[in-house]
Amino acid sequence: MPDEQMAGPGSAPAPPGGAPGASAVPPATPRPLDPIDRSIMRLLQADGRASIRSVAEQVHVSRANAYARINRLIDDGVIRGFTARVNHERAGQGASAYITLKIVQNSWRTVREQLRELPGAAHIALVSGDFDVLLLVHTPDNRTLRELVLTRLQAIPEVLSTRTLLVFEETDLLDAGPGPGPVGGSAAISEE
Repeated sequence: MPDEQMAGPGSAPAPPGGAPGASAVPPATPRPLDPIDRSIMRLLQADGRASIRSVAEQVHVSRANAYARINRLIDDGVIRGFTARVNHERAGQGASAYITLKIVQNSWRTVREQLRELPGAAHIALVSGDFDVLLLVHTPDNRTLRELVLTRLQAIPEVLSTRTLLVFEETDLLDAGPGPGPVGGSAAISEE
């Protein structure tokens, strides 16, 4: 019997505001995860294409148990999907930056929807502290990054100010490869 692959959940359509394979309604209170669940999550973070057989062998449970645990983690919204980790530089996105934004009070939902539409937006977070939003973007080059910040971001009426932090080098903590090193496409830090 061939190894089962966990490609199905990653190909499922995303619920509104969620990731592919995410459960539309997560449970009200999180179910506690045991050491086997945590091991399964670590394995799948390192290799989302791992077979059920491989996962089961590595965590020392039956294939049926591994399959049931993975499905429960998906159904509970703990695992939101399976994805590829991209080397942004090799993918033509050689400039990356974290951009901090100060926004008009109570405008988070409006701003978030506009930020989702930005080309190269990879992560958006509402945060506490000296700024309100942290945005990670990947662009082909600094010229495109400059255009994104000065033209697109600063044109959003609810954005009061921005600060751009270029990424010079980054290390993917989930990378199973030997030793630290740059994971392409990280940009650097600058201010407007």
